[in-house]
Amino acid sequence: MAIRQLTVFVQNRKGTVVSVTDILAKNNINIRALSIAETEDFGILRLIVDNETAATKILEENGYLIKIINVVGVKIGDKPGALTAALNVLDKANINVEYLYAFMARTEKHAYVVLRVEDNDAVESALENAGLHLITNEDICKL
Repeated sequence: MAIRQLTVFVQNRKGTVVSVTDILAKNNINIRALSIAETEDFGILRLIVDNETAATKILEENGYLIKIINVVGVKIGDKPGALTAALNVLDKANINVEYLYAFMARTEKHAYVVLRVEDNDAVESALENAGLHLITNEDICKL
């Protein structure tokens, strides 16, 4: 049930992110979530899009280095403590979260969280057993 995340390696300089988003926009690819981490020389742009195959193809054609990574998405309540409750499930299952980022959806009362972990199956099982709803690629396309 993993979500496919595009990891785009970009130079850390003015105009780089807008170049990527412009390419995607011109090709009718909708960004559903975005995170960027940077060092002095380069950045790691993480994207969840509505058409990962087309996005990968067009970005590679434009010279970007892309890596596809399976991540887990979980829907949590949009209230104080909801993220902590989900993370406690993983902590109790002895699962390390490598990184995460959140985004709001078009629904009220929910936020979506994307998690990068070593074992997606273990995370999915732990979260589902705790009664949390996992996000699928189909869910992303409906946003």
